[in-house]
Amino acid sequence: MSRLLYEKSVSHKGHLIIPFVFSIIDGRSIYSYRLISELGNKGRFHKVENPAGICSNRLDIIINIAQEFLDENSDVVKSGDYFRRRYIYNHNLIIVYQELGKCFYDHYKPDSLKNVAAPRIFASEEDCLTWIKQGLDPANIGENAVQG
Repeated sequence: MSRLLYEKSVSHKGHLIIPFVFSIIDGRSIYSYRLISELGNKGRFHKVENPAGICSNRLDIIINIAQEFLDENSDVVKSGDYFRRRYIYNHNLIIVYQELGKCFYDHYKPDSLKNVAAPRIFASEEDCLTWIKQGLDPANIGENAVQG
């Protein structure tokens, strides 16, 4: 699988739809998608690849296919947008969330939906993002890398 296109991801029905290039045929990219559930491992479609089983040569169509699938099958009772505060840094996906005045994050590498976030609590979103960026900065790799 090629790099996950986090910068083209869309939040829908408690899931993050993440497209990627599935294949290249006659020089044209064929897209598929993976899902992350705001329920984490408790979600039926967490880290699932293309449960609809349909690919497309257009990103907008693959997103529509995923949205239609989730409209019919999502197991998330939506209370808010868990993925609202998501950031891409050096092709890594960072999802920041706050709970009871504390700030946490999830970190997914460019080619994997394994959460590699360190078990760390931050006072603010800004502190969290600064710490993550320092760890992912190529100049710091090996010195202060984000532990995961």
